[in-house]
Amino acid sequence: MNGRELRRLKRMVNKINRLAPQMEALSDQELQNQTVKFRKQLANGATLDDIVVEAFATVREADRRVLGMFPFDVQVMGALVLFHGQVAEMKTGEGKTLTATMPLYVYGLTQKGAMLITPNDYLATRDGEEMGQVYHWLGETVAIGCGYDDDLKPEEKKAIYQADIIYTTNSALGFDYLLDNLAPEQKKKYMRPFYCAIIDEADAVLLDVATTPLVISGSPQMSSNLIGVSDEFIYTLIKDQDYRMDEEEENVWLTAKGIDHLEDFFSLHDAYDGQHTELIRSVNLALKAHQLLEKDKDYVVTPDGEVALLDRANGRILEGMKLQAGQHQAIEMKEQLELTPDTRAIASITYQNLFRQFQLLSGMTGTGKVAEEEFIETYSMKVVQIPTNKPMIRKDLPDQLFVSLPDKLMASLELVKKLHQQGRPILLITANVDISELYSELLLREQIPHSVLNAKDVAKEAAIIKEAGQRGRVTVATTMAGRGTDIKLGPGVAELGGLAVIGTEKMPSKRIDQQLQGRAGRQGDPGTSQFFVSLEDDVAIKFGAKWLRDYVKKVQKRPSLVPEDGHLTGHHFLTALTEAQNLSDEQGKIQRRQSLEMDTSVQIQRKLVYEARNALLKGEEVSLDFSQIMEDEFRRFVNEEEPTVATVHRYILDNLTYQFAGDLTKVNLHSKEAVIAYLKRVAQKEVAKKEEQFLDQAEQQRFYRLVVLKAIDDCWVNEVDNLEQLRQVVTNRIVAQRNPLAEYHQEAYRSFLAMKKDLKHRITKNINLSTIIENKKGDRQIYFI
Repeated sequence: MNGRELRRLKRMVNKINRLAPQMEALSDQELQNQTVKFRKQLANGATLDDIVVEAFATVREADRRVLGMFPFDVQVMGALVLFHGQVAEMKTGEGKTLTATMPLYVYGLTQKGAMLITPNDYLATRDGEEMGQVYHWLGETVAIGCGYDDDLKPEEKKAIYQADIIYTTNSALGFDYLLDNLAPEQKKKYMRPFYCAIIDEADAVLLDVATTPLVISGSPQMSSNLIGVSDEFIYTLIKDQDYRMDEEEENVWLTAKGIDHLEDFFSLHDAYDGQHTELIRSVNLALKAHQLLEKDKDYVVTPDGEVALLDRANGRILEGMKLQAGQHQAIEMKEQLELTPDTRAIASITYQNLFRQFQLLSGMTGTGKVAEEEFIETYSMKVVQIPTNKPMIRKDLPDQLFVSLPDKLMASLELVKKLHQQGRPILLITANVDISELYSELLLREQIPHSVLNAKDVAKEAAIIKEAGQRGRVTVATTMAGRGTDIKLGPGVAELGGLAVIGTEKMPSKRIDQQLQGRAGRQGDPGTSQFFVSLEDDVAIKFGAKWLRDYVKKVQKRPSLVPEDGHLTGHHFLTALTEAQNLSDEQGKIQRRQSLEMDTSVQIQRKLVYEARNALLKGEEVSLDFSQIMEDEFRRFVNEEEPTVATVHRYILDNLTYQFAGDLTKVNLHSKEAVIAYLKRVAQKEVAKKEEQFLDQAEQQRFYRLVVLKAIDDCWVNEVDNLEQLRQVVTNRIVAQRNPLAEYHQEAYRSFLAMKKDLKHRITKNINLSTIIENKKGDRQIYFI
């Protein structure tokens, strides 16, 4: 399949190449006028497919004149893959940044907004500024949509999103999308419909980061006062007696003995009688914080004393992300930090559902083929492998396997010392922050100068990674550090054998292994890669076969069963580790699928709510039957609460009017219909008073639009927070052999029905208890309770 696709691409490249002399012969002005010409053709009915060959030839020549770089044929092939909405797999160093200029220019001609989305602000800003010179020169507008202050005004954001081409990050785009759909009025909205997106490092953005939904937090909720004592309780528990964890250590729960211990500790008769739910919740959060969430793997404590979450796949800080439903506070208590407020989730979306809104979506990465099935399943994008510009001569050496972590580290250190003596540059890759710091200490002990990158300062990382190919350099980095930056070999390094990449363990995904190998051997350079792995690596412990774990326990008791240096040569061990990595990869895929499937319920609700909001913000006429809405709300009240003089009186004061002076003793409170009729009369009086204040029909319509908009927003904030907490809860139900997805969808549907009831209640309250006030300027303002 890939061969047939490449032949088709080469035929198109040949057509583009034939136009190269013609483009080279054009003056600067004539080449720049091509943009005007293409836009006229599109306005007259031509399609992008009709002009793509000439347009690619145009921007290719512009790349040469503005940047001094003329895209190779393989880069043009990659660009065509992007243009056709697929994933281009291009090895590290093959020039993906320049490749993207061709499809971005073409899609920018439509003036609908073509986006290049990268994993971090540094890459987006660097590439946007450098490549932006080409688009500007050709007459297209360019903007960078990330790295700005949080207080940027809506009109300033609107200017960014109105540009022909936008360079941004996945997180900036996601949060902007959610915030845009929380805008209180039309003039504060700034985004237009999603048109085209090219995803740089597509596997990182579309797969690795997509396990966790984007969440915007709002006002604080009441924090539990049981966090501290629950944290103390965890220190009294004994593993495998009071609590257990599943084999992958993804879930933890109290055993029967642990529950007995909890009841003794808190002096309770029955902890699960429904009266102590807040305590059980706090204990579960503390248990998870201590046993599942590891410092320097799942989070770091910043110098400012804050808990910052890490992406386990690459060690990078997840900017602006906090765990919900009290989990973040449980970690802060574990680390003895000042507790931050527990906030409510007010908007959320998965990256999958965010990016599937684009009409045109494509991506580029160095490692996409192994994940092609998931790209097709989730995004309907196949992966096309683009050949390298020069033959690959890097040597990927066999893995070195050891029983224990110390044996592995010492063996890899010996290789580092040997290569360093030869003057070869070394890139030493670790899976997490704590191992990188441990390795740094070992290198210091050996008096080997080195740099340590923990994926925290991306600009600094890029500068250091850029120099990692110089003679004698030793660089210790987490998997993501400096990604997107080429490592060029210094003078004389090629003759020494090129860059040596040393991996210190099998990574959670085969894709990450391939990414690391790809740091060496760019553009036909020599180089080597080799992994040092042990049976105590995370992948082996969490996903390895039971016999593998039993073997480790056995040799720990009888060290004489293995060589003194702990080196293992049995093929079956390496096979078992490969299987463990495959299982880890599959687990990641399952988590992403589960996250997406859970978001299906939210996506349906989100679509309904956002469409309703946008219609109201655009000033469309409100066609709701408010009399029927209020009658439904009154019926809910009499069905859910027994009508008495006290309950009806309280309901009227809380929802209909503060000036109630009626005599409820004259109402037949035993008849639900009589109570409903009475409440309707009270409401009708209040509505009549309101309508007398309206100057015209337009003002009346504005009032009802704001009534409904306020009710929708209040209900949706509650619903999002409820569904986010529900997401946390149902994942634990798998321990009870229940299907978490089925449970989630059932609960989400019940929650949606409850929200519809609450919406009618809030509309009723907003209509009746709102106040219309005219200020000194004569403007009429509406205030809601």
